[in-house]
Amino acid sequence: QVKLQESGTGLVKPSQTLSLTCTVSGGSITTRYYYWSWIRQPPGKGLEWMGAIAYDGSTYYSPSLKSHTSISRDTSKNQFSLQLSSVTPEDTAVYYCARGAGTVDYWGQGTQVTVSS
Repeated sequence: QVKLQESGTGLVKPSQTLSLTCTVSGGSITTRYYYWSWIRQPPGKGLEWMGAIAYDGSTYYSPSLKSHTSISRDTSKNQFSLQLSSVTPEDTAVYYCARGAGTVDYWGQGTQVTVSS
């Protein structure tokens, strides 16, 4: 059973960088041919795929977020991370990490991030 757990700061000030980490257990993030995604859901809106890191370390981003999104990984800890720079209140959302890109089969429980001064 694969489990994913998000961690990070729940409150970020505008213009700062949001940082989240996803810790994976029950499976390796380097296992072929899995992709590991960050997905968010703003209040009252649908899910938005932000980007993913593949088993080989390749990264893929949503075109609308690419300019201020970075996804990285630490294979020794079986973790992958999200950094979203220059945040605004519109980046307030529940952030999820997940396995998969087009189709997701495992989700983290989600973590609320609020952007506010």
